[in-house]
Amino acid sequence: MVNNTYSILNKIQSPKDLRKLSLEELPTLCDELRSDIIDELSVNPGHLASSLGVVELTVALHYVYNTPEDRIVWDVGHQAYGHKILTGRREQFCTNRKLHGIRPFPSPMESEYDTFTCGHASNSISAAVGMAVAAKLTKQKRNVVAVIGDGAMSGGLAFEGLNNVSSKPNDVLIVLNDNDMSIDRSVGGMKQYLLGLSTNETYNNVRYRVSKWLRSKGMLNDDRRQGIIRLNNALKSAISHQQNVFEGMNIRYFGPVDGHDVLNLVRILRQLKKMKGPKMLHLHTVKGKGYKPAEKAATIWHAPGKFDVDTGERIVSDTAGQPPKFQDVFGHTLLELAKRNKRIVGVTPAMPSGCSLNIMMKAMPDRAFDVGIAEGHAVTFSAGMAKDGLLPFCNIYSAFSQRAYDNIIHDAAILNLPVVLCLDRAGLVGEDGPTHHGAFDLAFLRPIPNITIASPMDEHELRHLMYTAQLPGMGTFVIRYPRGKGVCPDWQCPMKEIGVGTGRRLREGTDVAVLSIGPLGNSVAKAIDELEAEGAKVSVAHYDMRFVKPLDEQLLDEVATRFHRIVTIEDGCIMGGFGSAVTEWMADHDKKPTIRRLGLPDTFVEHGTVGELQQITGIDVENIKKTILSL
Repeated sequence: MVNNTYSILNKIQSPKDLRKLSLEELPTLCDELRSDIIDELSVNPGHLASSLGVVELTVALHYVYNTPEDRIVWDVGHQAYGHKILTGRREQFCTNRKLHGIRPFPSPMESEYDTFTCGHASNSISAAVGMAVAAKLTKQKRNVVAVIGDGAMSGGLAFEGLNNVSSKPNDVLIVLNDNDMSIDRSVGGMKQYLLGLSTNETYNNVRYRVSKWLRSKGMLNDDRRQGIIRLNNALKSAISHQQNVFEGMNIRYFGPVDGHDVLNLVRILRQLKKMKGPKMLHLHTVKGKGYKPAEKAATIWHAPGKFDVDTGERIVSDTAGQPPKFQDVFGHTLLELAKRNKRIVGVTPAMPSGCSLNIMMKAMPDRAFDVGIAEGHAVTFSAGMAKDGLLPFCNIYSAFSQRAYDNIIHDAAILNLPVVLCLDRAGLVGEDGPTHHGAFDLAFLRPIPNITIASPMDEHELRHLMYTAQLPGMGTFVIRYPRGKGVCPDWQCPMKEIGVGTGRRLREGTDVAVLSIGPLGNSVAKAIDELEAEGAKVSVAHYDMRFVKPLDEQLLDEVATRFHRIVTIEDGCIMGGFGSAVTEWMADHDKKPTIRRLGLPDTFVEHGTVGELQQITGIDVENIKKTILSL
């Protein structure tokens, strides 16, 4: 929406327009940009608090650097709404995260100002170093800035990039947006280290007095600046009794600096732009800055949904009598199991509220662990605990589990350790798009020995599978389930063991057999009901297979013997997934039915509502009906 009261923001069609402004106009622009983000997200939900926290930084970067020729590499793309608005997408911003609208995160496929894909965290430094080296080798005069924040410094890839940045010829600037948050509160040693750098009272007092004296003598404006910077760093190490880890890696460190003082940011960035070699600028920011409700509860306001701007009241639909979210069933069930089984512990990489592990954290803080944005570590940490007698439930979003693939194989599966991998957000997740869809887990986990892979059709089945997974002798056990609500308001059923590798026949039929995995079984049931109500002359059997590995071979033999026409359906990539597993079994056992596989196509599925995307990918109720009738 274009608000005519925004006298300066309305002039900005691109960063070229921004760079025409006077310095004195920048604070007003920041206020208008922040208000514009708040107004838009109140009616078109998205990631609010993170983008509010970097408004001044966003303005300063585009003011100082010649974008898009100069590269700004965003880390954790939900920081970049202000960036999108300032780079020619303000009128389209009302379509953010909507089907065929602008993308939820920066993407070079959308804009030349978006230099890299950044749906997942911690990749900005590595990408920026690569771009800077490319610029040098191709003799292009180009500045490269990596903006890392929202807890992304806890990710292993960030440290790999830091380790490499000083060994290659480059002039990269790393901007560390330190707001002490990812989605939830940041955790771990890096958080404590940055806190120590930022809050040493003796250092900050001395630094202020010395800088004031030097400025009065004119010594901050000439060639003596570099020596003063080195003196400052030495002073910092002496007073804080610690070596700056970044300087120890030959990355020149500046900060901490107030990340909400846009004029000072412009001044500093202009100075750093001229310096050679890798540099780090450490900013202190407030997540949700400028909107009091978001400042007070940044986790809730990370992605708050619709809200009333004036009152700060979130507009939440009435959920009384409705089924709970799968994640909440997981959280409550895990606590229930942990009370019975003292070996059970919970692990998550920076998603305690997102996956509802916070329920166990509150009740059993010594048995639930948030390890930060570190999926590989989460798995290996879990494997270490499992090796010595504990039974970890490690909850990772399906798309993020891709970052832990080697750890799953090398550290859990080879030893067949009792690690329960709960893959939340499996399948299509909706508006967050291709970086967040849990499309590939079935295909990439199937080839791994010693792994059980299951997916519940509803909340009752999720509870039964969680109960089964913690029984003796289960080994590495994967349970995948979707984002959002299930179908069972009465989800708190007694838990029981499900035989590993056993499916169930839900409906008798004679013409076509539909084999489903996971919650899409509910869509199959609805499709069959509608076909019957419409008088379709087809008798359809329905099997909920429950397990992708091992498959229920007895059930498959029954299907192959009774039916010549089979449909498989899954909320995952069609190549190598559940349908492929069924087809392979049929071929290996000399069965020759006609099989139609429904699943996600061999493309990256874009963003939209789950319903819209299911229709596009052909796994909705109507397409299930058409496929059955076509056979």
